[in-house]
Amino acid sequence: MWIADGWKDYEVLDSSEGEKLERWGRYVLRRPDPQVIWSTEKKLPEWKKLNGHYHRSKSGGGEWEFHDLPKEWTIQYQIGAGQKASDGDCTLTFHLKPFAFKHTGLFPEQAVNWSWFYPLIRQAKGAGREVRVLNLFAYTGGATIAAAAAGGAVTHVDASKGMVTWAKENAVSSGLEEAPIRWLVDDCMKFVEREIRRGRKYEAIIMDPPSYGRGPKGELWKLEELVFPLLQKCSELLSDAPLFLLINSYTTGLQPAVLSYMLHTAVLKGRKGTVSAEEIGLPVSSNGLVLPCGASGRITFD
Repeated sequence: MWIADGWKDYEVLDSSEGEKLERWGRYVLRRPDPQVIWSTEKKLPEWKKLNGHYHRSKSGGGEWEFHDLPKEWTIQYQIGAGQKASDGDCTLTFHLKPFAFKHTGLFPEQAVNWSWFYPLIRQAKGAGREVRVLNLFAYTGGATIAAAAAGGAVTHVDASKGMVTWAKENAVSSGLEEAPIRWLVDDCMKFVEREIRRGRKYEAIIMDPPSYGRGPKGELWKLEELVFPLLQKCSELLSDAPLFLLINSYTTGLQPAVLSYMLHTAVLKGRKGTVSAEEIGLPVSSNGLVLPCGASGRITFD
């Protein structure tokens, strides 16, 4: 398992009975998590001393209950820390705010992937290589600003105008307002098809597709039906000297072995490179265990 254990401003304090207890900077939130099917004694006082609690409804959805929680706050992630000094350090700043469907605007487990590709981009740039990065389903831009901080020229694509605006705020707060980032509100599949027709190429591709969603014009997205064709199309966008490709999944059916098989058959093919796929997770402070948070598949090209 790849574990996002580099956080100082975030931690999973505990987990029990379908919920996880988290510290986001100074604030403690209690949110549902379908992976937490165990029941353990809730010894930590933070279970009752909360700033926010998302209550799931039996009929679907849910609502937040707040206690002295600001409408918006920030946390930081030090990327490059603990790696080679030549890789450089950079502080990424993220704006958080609780909104519908229990989210806060950040998936902290993805830090394990940011810390993986950050030195790859920096080393390639240091060797004089061009690194054009395509980030699909880019959400609030965690991967975008990590790639831009490393020196990549990033194309950020998401179907939600609000998420793209949020990502821009994160970039500005991280000191990347002048970074070469293209911000696009678009349906990811249609954008990829247009980029193929335009003859555009990228050295790196990142994608974090949802299980289900709609594009800006109501385009329907079902992961199991469309993810393999999307990977095939993305393969056409890779340059003659690609650096890496990363895909994330929060869908139960797309286990690491499935991601690995798709990457081998849709992307690697005649190219030289290494495919790896693992669960990703977050350490739990109370017991030293790891909370599983989906899976990632990676290709590092030779």
